[in-house]
Amino acid sequence: MATPHPQTPMSEQDLRARLDAQTNAYYSQGIPSLKQRLATLDTLFHILKSNEHAITEAISKDFGHRAHQETQLAELFLCIDGIRYARKRLKKWMRPQKRSTSIWLLGSRNTVIPQPLGVVGIVVPWNYPLFLCMSPLIGALAAGNRCMVKMAANSSHLSQLLQGLFAKNFSADMLTIVHGAKGSDFSALPFDHLIFTGSGNSGRQVMRAAADNLTPVTLELGGKSPTIIAPDYSINKAAERLLFSKCLNAGQTCVAPDYVFLPEGKVDEFVTAAKAIVSRRYANIESEDYTSIINDEAFLRLKSTLADAIDQGATATVLVPNSEANHATRKFPPTLLTKVTGTMRVMQEEIFGPILPIMTYQHIDEVLDYIHNQDRPLALYLFSDDKQIQDKVINKTRSGGICLNDAALHVGQNDMPFGGAGESGMGHYHGTEGFMAMSKLRPIFKQARFSSLSMMYPPYGKKFDRIIKLMLRL
Repeated sequence: MATPHPQTPMSEQDLRARLDAQTNAYYSQGIPSLKQRLATLDTLFHILKSNEHAITEAISKDFGHRAHQETQLAELFLCIDGIRYARKRLKKWMRPQKRSTSIWLLGSRNTVIPQPLGVVGIVVPWNYPLFLCMSPLIGALAAGNRCMVKMAANSSHLSQLLQGLFAKNFSADMLTIVHGAKGSDFSALPFDHLIFTGSGNSGRQVMRAAADNLTPVTLELGGKSPTIIAPDYSINKAAERLLFSKCLNAGQTCVAPDYVFLPEGKVDEFVTAAKAIVSRRYANIESEDYTSIINDEAFLRLKSTLADAIDQGATATVLVPNSEANHATRKFPPTLLTKVTGTMRVMQEEIFGPILPIMTYQHIDEVLDYIHNQDRPLALYLFSDDKQIQDKVINKTRSGGICLNDAALHVGQNDMPFGGAGESGMGHYHGTEGFMAMSKLRPIFKQARFSSLSMMYPPYGKKFDRIIKLMLRL
């Protein structure tokens, strides 16, 4: 695949013209039927299935290197599975919902109809650029909306590929990728809904810009997702599972385990298990199966974060034998940190890389107190088969989602909402919740041929008094 040709950044006027075209098309062409929406999803499905190799190659080039298998598993499959799920349930989602009426309006009817919002803007990050584009897009298109998508600057190869594929298969007033647009200009457009995935600081800026237009937002902002291994759970089994999610995409995952709590006395066992597990999976960090850090800035940030921890007394254990960070390939080895403290940057900032700090506890309440005093994370992971411990952790913590006895897998479940809480975001998408978030639940009241309310029209008198007295008693 050739290097993308640089394009002139889109101006505010160009962006507004595209939004106006989509808005006008929405009003002139009306709400799309079930048949039309299914055809749109079918086209999206065909694009993904017919361009699997080109997509995985584009994403690998954007990273410097990422295994095609990781993209197939963590992005392509989840997107294709999400389309299948939506197609199968779309008729049910679109169905008008009958609602009960107030007893004093005899013979009347209430109905709620999910209708499209209009034009939805989607801001896509670089770490899972296909999945985090397609997943909200599936819900928005299923709900009958038109969409404008802004890809990250670090996803230039994939952005230009999708831009061409979308232009070939969709009209620009239906679905378009705006390549080279400034994030601030895009967020300031008066969309009917805006979906943003990225950092908390950027999320605040997006929300401020959207507020000027009263545009509702869905924000998915990441954060430091804690992992707890309870005393009853196998250390080796927990390490097998959580290290897969931590090393996937070299830790550049918004729901990656960010730090681990171990029972006191279990650190050496965990470190030994982790070294054996990771060295089996990656012979060295130049392995074709191991992903590069996205750019020089991110690579140097990880080196600086690690150095800060070591300078303050932490012990680093590299999990891949004879490996060290390679700036030329931007490969950064999976590394455990023990003896960490809260003053270290690694415990204050989202790591977004393959560094895993370890802390210990004597009683689970210590862990819950620590988590309670941090920002609400996007995910929380507990490894325990003890129902009492599970209930205690679920009831005494707050997070966007929870995985029991594994990590990150909740994100790929189509029949569950995905989203953050507090500092980790707001709103949900995926599946039913994604469809509803991208719809206006429009209430329709239909009065009966005879209005029972007519018995209460002025002038008020004894009849009104008798009726209202009866109504208040019911």
